[in-house]
Amino acid sequence: MDASSRDAGRTATARKGRRRFTRWAVAAWSLPLAAMALLLPAHGAGLVPAAHSATGVDTAAAALRNGPVYVDPRAAGQMSPAQAHALADRITGADKPVFVAILPAAAEFPAATVLQDLRSAVGITGVYAVHLGARFNAGADPQVMSRSAVANLVGQVQRSGGGTVGEVNSFVGQALRQANGHAPSTWRNDPGDAGAVGSGTTALIVLVGLAALLAVGAVVLAGRRRRAGAARERAQLDRLRTAVDEDITAFGEELDRLDFRPDDPTTDDPMRADYARALDLYERAKSLMTAARRPDDVKPVTEALEDGRFALATLEARRAGRPLPERRPPCFFDPRHGPSVRDVRWAPPGGTPRDVPACAADVARIEDGQAPMSRTVATPSGPEPYWNAGPVYGPYAGGYFGGGLLPGLLIGTLLGGSLFGPGYGYEGYGGGEGYGGYDDGPGNGPDGGDSSGSGFDPGDFGGGSDGGGSDGGFDGGGFG
Repeated sequence: MDASSRDAGRTATARKGRRRFTRWAVAAWSLPLAAMALLLPAHGAGLVPAAHSATGVDTAAAALRNGPVYVDPRAAGQMSPAQAHALADRITGADKPVFVAILPAAAEFPAATVLQDLRSAVGITGVYAVHLGARFNAGADPQVMSRSAVANLVGQVQRSGGGTVGEVNSFVGQALRQANGHAPSTWRNDPGDAGAVGSGTTALIVLVGLAALLAVGAVVLAGRRRRAGAARERAQLDRLRTAVDEDITAFGEELDRLDFRPDDPTTDDPMRADYARALDLYERAKSLMTAARRPDDVKPVTEALEDGRFALATLEARRAGRPLPERRPPCFFDPRHGPSVRDVRWAPPGGTPRDVPACAADVARIEDGQAPMSRTVATPSGPEPYWNAGPVYGPYAGGYFGGGLLPGLLIGTLLGGSLFGPGYGYEGYGGGEGYGGYDDGPGNGPDGGDSSGSGFDPGDFGGGSDGGGSDGGFDGGGFG
């Protein structure tokens, strides 16, 4: 290589180095500057001193993790600082996980998704009330408040009116009486904060001092973690996809074996409705699995399969002239066996006995002293029953078993030990509306711990939503 080539190479290398340094420097200074901006007055909001940025949902979520009420500076005219602090005192005094956000009708708060976006960003189970411009809506994780209770309260507030302050206070007053669980511990980090309104000022001051020293490393580390997390989720989804595709195929084969003719003279309208529902749910499961991008996206797929198999069981009973089956969870040992017929006493290897729902064939096997026919899935160490295959199969099990049934079934298994052990806030897969006696009931709600925030259907502020999603998880009412 001649001298001119070497000089050109050094120049190019130097330019790359300067560009890389510039990017790191910008990232390094952006953190302390952002923290300083958050400490500036909120232009009349008087509640959470947070400057507006392009990530308004993230700003609101950061505030709500530290306190129950957030007023965006642009919506400061809708609720005064004194009113906001009084509301926050009321919520923290009741020790309930009720979150309130007063937001402007702005593009960064899409009416169709703002409730979902805010719940996902906060990451804490609870009741979420949002006043978006002149409109109000709310949603709740089902273990905190049932779908019907939320819908009733939202409808009552929307019909009564009363402006932002009146609507929010009316909803909160009712929600505090009905919500299960407790306020998150993050609200109690600063006992001296009379309003407990979540400004996080002390933490931000510390952040200003440390950010300049740590920002470059934090930016690099965050990028690596994001890439590692995305790769991990892709790998987990690939494992889940194999199992779920097998379940979808098995359901399709059941439909093929039916030999059902809607035009047969012996076929009546209820039979045709059951058959049509089963077909629709089969197509829904396929479509949802095709669109899945994250492990949590698997939950509504197995929910659809569970609903579809119950439709087939109902159709079979009608055709045979038998009483319609009771709506029960699927067979625990293999959900592909269809709805369970009763509970049976069973203990996993090395675990304690518990009652689990089982199909007739598995009930007979257990009572004869034989092992049930368990659904096995692939793991790094070889095939294992899905309930002993680790937390990656949590969404798979969560779609099949809702209504608070999962914890009791899985404690003592590998999946249960991973998902329900101390410190793990796995509460996103409850269905809210339990099967028969499997609902946890009031008084057993969460304490505001972290939740997966799995698929939910909170409706939107444009109207037309009935608040009734098929995905379980976080539920929201309709919007006026």
